[in-house]
Amino acid sequence: MECKSLDDVREILKLVQSIVSVDKDSIPLFRRGELGVLEEFKDCFINVIVGGHIAEAEEWVHRTQEAVKTLVERLGLAGFTYPREFRSFVENPWAHLRKKIFNYVYDLVRAKIGFDEFVRKAGAALRTSLRTNMRTAYQIWGLTEIMSLLAENGYQLVYPEHGFISFDRSGKQKLGIIPPNAVLGSIEEGFISLFHEAPRPLGWEDTRDLQRVWSLYTALRPDAMIYSGMVLNIVDLSKSPPIKKPTIILEFKELEDWYNRVRDLKGYFRKPLTAEEWRSMWLEGLFEGLADIMGVKRSEVRKRVEESRSLRVREYQLVKLYKNVYNPDKMILITRAKTPSEIREELEQEGIAVYDDIGFEPRRLEPVANEIRKIASFSGAKYVPLRLSTETIRLVLSAARRLGAKNIEEALRLLASRV
Repeated sequence: MECKSLDDVREILKLVQSIVSVDKDSIPLFRRGELGVLEEFKDCFINVIVGGHIAEAEEWVHRTQEAVKTLVERLGLAGFTYPREFRSFVENPWAHLRKKIFNYVYDLVRAKIGFDEFVRKAGAALRTSLRTNMRTAYQIWGLTEIMSLLAENGYQLVYPEHGFISFDRSGKQKLGIIPPNAVLGSIEEGFISLFHEAPRPLGWEDTRDLQRVWSLYTALRPDAMIYSGMVLNIVDLSKSPPIKKPTIILEFKELEDWYNRVRDLKGYFRKPLTAEEWRSMWLEGLFEGLADIMGVKRSEVRKRVEESRSLRVREYQLVKLYKNVYNPDKMILITRAKTPSEIREELEQEGIAVYDDIGFEPRRLEPVANEIRKIASFSGAKYVPLRLSTETIRLVLSAARRLGAKNIEEALRLLASRV
């Protein structure tokens, strides 16, 4: 059946309801062969709600994958990892979107929610997932292409030493630090440390720990922070915000009308929880979920946190807020589409450099890469790793023996003193 409207979705739902029975505990009973109809229902709904945008999303994913492939070759990477949600979307966009509406479909089949509520909630989940993954795709594409341009100019991967670049921050802060996603180094220019979507919360064990790191839960999170030199940890809990001052902040905007979008910064003002409140809320949430599944009458969950203030700002105002809060030496905005002149002028008056109409053209990011090269330095590093061919190593070792040097470093010092 071809799905073009919600009426088509309703028709398949009638078929699902006619063949799926629900027991006395509101648990759907599926017979073998009936799950195919349920999958058809999911695909029909996905097609109606976001089907017109999936092909575009797949094209963005393809461009991101090609950019990462090029970076792997230029930096000689051992591999890379995507964020978990994005990895799932990359592997199979349709399967990923089906997961996002699984619970809503289950509740609809067992008549826990009506069709209109299903359309509202499941539709919102699909649109949010698609937008989030397209945003992630453009961020990773942009960062990857910038790193590729740096590699063209002699930069090598210095950190992580194992040669895997991770675009995911999951679990990276368990040791109480926020490490970089990558440090790139040039023997001529110095080091650049790149942090994607930092700051993030640190690991904690009790109330005292949680209160110390709470500001990292509510801190504003730009797309990328770049530091001059080798910086392996940006946490500084004595400051507000609790991180070291970035040298450059990069913010990417993938939508054509990004400047009209509104962001809710309610979490920015949320008061700290104690570890006991955190644990209690988790247990209450667990009980509520189990009670719902078992069909038990639920008690009203007691509110643990007062309603906090909310600040709604437009995306271009958020860019200005990033600059004012973190005070980087340079704030750079990169937009896929053309930015209206009045928005651009307002941002530039605030000292924000705007590179717009980038699309998916890597060469249009060269000015950004050049700005990043300007901040490279040797600060924070005692040694500069060299990646030399085996033939070059043989030549240097041969020269070292002839000069009577004990090692390659001593040989290079002797050679330099004689120039």
